[in-house]
Amino acid sequence: MAKKNKESLLRPPYVFEATWESLLEDASFVKIFLSDVLEDYILRQRWYGGKSSQLKYIELNQYFRIQQHGEVYYGLLLEVNFQEAFYQHYFLPIAFVTDESFAKEDRILPLTINGQTGYIIDAINLEAFRKLVFERIMNAEPNDTTPVRYHRSSLFTDTAYVSSRFMGLEQSNTSIIYNDTSVIKFFRRIYADKNPDFEMSQFLSEKKGYRNTPAYLGNVSIVDKDKDNITIALLQQLVPNEGDAWDFMLKEVHKVFLNLEYKKIEVDRLPDTQLFQRLEIRDVPPEIIDWAGLSIFLKLQVMAKRTAEMHVALGSEFEDTAFTPKHFNSDYEVWLKNRLLYQFQNRLNSVENNLHKLEGRAAELVKTFLERKNEIRRRFVKFDWTKLKGERIRVHGDYHLGQILVQDDDFYLLDFEGEPESTIRDRKVKHPPLKDVAGIFRSFHYAIYATIFNNGESYPYSQEDLFKAGETLYKFFIGVFLEAYTTLIQANNLNIGYRQERIFILKYSMLEKAIYELGYEMNSRPRWAVIPLEGILGIMDNQD
Repeated sequence: MAKKNKESLLRPPYVFEATWESLLEDASFVKIFLSDVLEDYILRQRWYGGKSSQLKYIELNQYFRIQQHGEVYYGLLLEVNFQEAFYQHYFLPIAFVTDESFAKEDRILPLTINGQTGYIIDAINLEAFRKLVFERIMNAEPNDTTPVRYHRSSLFTDTAYVSSRFMGLEQSNTSIIYNDTSVIKFFRRIYADKNPDFEMSQFLSEKKGYRNTPAYLGNVSIVDKDKDNITIALLQQLVPNEGDAWDFMLKEVHKVFLNLEYKKIEVDRLPDTQLFQRLEIRDVPPEIIDWAGLSIFLKLQVMAKRTAEMHVALGSEFEDTAFTPKHFNSDYEVWLKNRLLYQFQNRLNSVENNLHKLEGRAAELVKTFLERKNEIRRRFVKFDWTKLKGERIRVHGDYHLGQILVQDDDFYLLDFEGEPESTIRDRKVKHPPLKDVAGIFRSFHYAIYATIFNNGESYPYSQEDLFKAGETLYKFFIGVFLEAYTTLIQANNLNIGYRQERIFILKYSMLEKAIYELGYEMNSRPRWAVIPLEGILGIMDNQD
């Protein structure tokens, strides 16, 4: 429904003769609901991903019932259209409540239905709805062929619903903890295909027995009018943890920088190593171990092994074509180059439009970046599949420290939904496993620089010396991780190529990731643009 028709809409109070069970068949209700009422609600939600675009109108693409024993809720598949001539799809479950004190912040529409006054709200706020979804999964029939499908994994062990509560701050999805043993993620932005998070979770835990990811317990999906199977919810094991690896790394790196003064370290005298030089812990100079401590390197070895085990599991399938390994070919090369050249130009435009926001080291680096833009572009074009002998597999796709949970001395990998800017099809493209490793290496870089930015006044060193020490630490982090990762990968016969190929893929993927990061920082945190700029120029200058 276009904006120009809104002037003719009814105004409050909204009164309808229909019952709740037949409300979505009432054209006048649908017309009002899809107007400014729903637009205003969606624009306020943290999970809404279109805030940087101009919303044009919302259409109800399809609706379905989520019901049990006479309880009825609706699942809405909404198409959000934008002035920029593209659209996104969202899932919104709705409920009707009459309690005036309930969900005041999450009311979508006040109305009277069949003589009863109340409010339409997001159903996830209602415990009765959350209980219903849990019980439908718990009692799911095998080989469900109905339009709304509930699936229960053999790993699901709960026998009754006990409790449910929201899990922390809502981001792009909404997560609910059940019985303090499991967590369900309701996907808000949806795609006309199985969600990669569901696909990867089920494959790793059910088919491959990979233990270091939350176990897959079940899911809810809808087969839409075009026969596409759309994942709307994923149920997984709740892993007890001490937080994510990003917070863990920030704390560890802060201790390392505090040691500069405590150990009276002269930054210029710290031993160095080559970028991507594989290092056993015994190969790390004693001065570095004395400065950073042994513990952080032991933890990096464990993280590397869990990453390698994930890739070994993903690369060991020879029946399910969605997961069978592939070699490099011309189709992949063309797809990759087109995608990266488009992204590079997009980031270049963002940089040029925001130059006035930069100062100091960032301003110096961005000048060099712009002078070398053609060199960077040529680096992307130099991808030659005929020289690459390794395998491509399904990968995490958005792998960084924030996607890893810390549990004692171990790590659990999660959130396989893929890169937020990518299409659903692109998220399922098979890549070299080292693409994920490159993502973690960029995350190490971020953790080191974020520590300097957030705590610089705690260290009696110049920012230049802190950056220099950080770059040295970064190379040793990479070296220890890379040795542990590569050793396990090769022991399990997953082909990630010869040494020069591995370094080429790492540099190529890290350059891609740093370019991606640069656009975000230029638009939201210009002061932090120095991090991806240092990463980009460091990779370009490395001639190994």
